[in-house]
Amino acid sequence: MDISDDGQKLDPEWIEVGNNICGSLRGCRDASSVAERFVQAGWRSRSSSWYAYELETRWCQVEIEPIDASDLLLNGVVDPRRLDELAGLLNRFGLTYRLELPDANGTLVREVRA
Repeated sequence: MDISDDGQKLDPEWIEVGNNICGSLRGCRDASSVAERFVQAGWRSRSSSWYAYELETRWCQVEIEPIDASDLLLNGVVDPRRLDELAGLLNRFGLTYRLELPDANGTLVREVRA
């Protein structure tokens, strides 16, 4: 997977929020191939470890990393108003996923699955 700096950087208003999205991508063996799909959709991508990638656009910055032989962990920050847009991308990529959006106290506000 080539790393891409072509996409947009996270807007400063989201940098201080901290992690507010977590989830999993089921049936994905390779974070690299998922990162490549995000790059093709105009996102930035960079390797964050041997097998993990950080994906970024103006309204979202997430890391994806393998958690077992067939699933990826996804966590980071997203503009809560655009959670459906993130889910839409994952749908378009044909991925099975579960995303959780908690509030500042850790109480689950929203969950999206496919």
